[in-house]
Amino acid sequence: MRSLWNGAISFGLVSIPVKLVNATENHSISFRQIHLADGGRIRYRKVCELDEEEVSGGEIGKAYEDADGTMIPITDEDLAQLPLPTAKTIEIVAFVPADRIDPLQMDAAYYLTANGVPAAKPYTLLREALKRSDRVAVAKYALRGRERLGMLRVVDDVIALHGLLWPDEIRAPQEAAPDGDITVRDAELDLADALMDTLGEVDMDSLHDDYREAVEELVAAKAAGEIVLPAEPEDTGDGKVIDLIAALENSVRAARRTRNGEGAGDGDGGMADVHPIKKTSPKTSGTARKTTHRTPTGKTVTRSGSSTSTAKKSAPKATGAKKSTSTTKKSAGNAGSRAAATKTAKKTATKTSTKTATKTSTKKRASASGGTTAKKTSPSRKRTSA
Repeated sequence: MRSLWNGAISFGLVSIPVKLVNATENHSISFRQIHLADGGRIRYRKVCELDEEEVSGGEIGKAYEDADGTMIPITDEDLAQLPLPTAKTIEIVAFVPADRIDPLQMDAAYYLTANGVPAAKPYTLLREALKRSDRVAVAKYALRGRERLGMLRVVDDVIALHGLLWPDEIRAPQEAAPDGDITVRDAELDLADALMDTLGEVDMDSLHDDYREAVEELVAAKAAGEIVLPAEPEDTGDGKVIDLIAALENSVRAARRTRNGEGAGDGDGGMADVHPIKKTSPKTSGTARKTTHRTPTGKTVTRSGSSTSTAKKSAPKATGAKKSTSTTKKSAGNAGSRAAATKTAKKTATKTSTKTATKTSTKKRASASGGTTAKKTSPSRKRTSA
């Protein structure tokens, strides 16, 4: 990392040579101004108001504008002659508890690295002293021609320098408070506490810039010549709170669903989701489609292609189905005729056998009765002859 400033930390009579490097970086996407007519880049030029001529950087100096508009030139030599003991020194003035520093004063953040091997021992001494005391150091330092206020604290094994705003640079908060006397009920406070407990904590490392990712996707899509569909507008509710209790209850339910992984999309005031950009290709023709056709016999046929070809292919199958149906009906009729004939034959055979048996039994009875009569009539013949 490139150093922004070289100097030393003044720790009583101990001097610790250090380098100042940036602890943060800006990932915001920047845009250029262009001419809409031809896409040409728009640039700013520095022009003198008196002669309206463009001037270079070497011809530009500093000046203080007085209340009446008078410009008072100030040179770098004038500033260098001013007494500034912190020009090359981070001067520690006090050690205080960390909660004594108002977060409103926090400004830019830097890392301090030991400048050279001899600085390693005193650097480590100051770092361990800050760790054990559980305090931070308030210091003064000069950067970019200004004396600034700072705070030294330990981050892992590195001493970090946080720029602080001077106390008189912090505005009073009273003007930003709501007007009038507003009373909050205990039930509302209980619901607010429940919402806070439900939301719980968050892993700070998991937070990221969703808007920046959306802008990157937009740039990539337009660079590839893809069509970007507009995002669906979200219902913001126009900032109107109809029922505070109902809003808090819905928020608690939505937070519980989100925490349990069930989502919050049923209208109970769920949290908004970030959707990826929808991309469409200009060529959409020629896509194969699957159609399902049910034949008269009840069979389901699925084919790929257009619906017209499916209908044409399905027509012959329907005719074949009709033929098979008629054949089935004819077969059923023939089977019925054969069954009827068989039944009639059975009835005829039964009747014939019955008649034959009846005749046979009659003849037997007749023959039996004839023998008896002859035997009875013979004696009478004998008496007649006598």
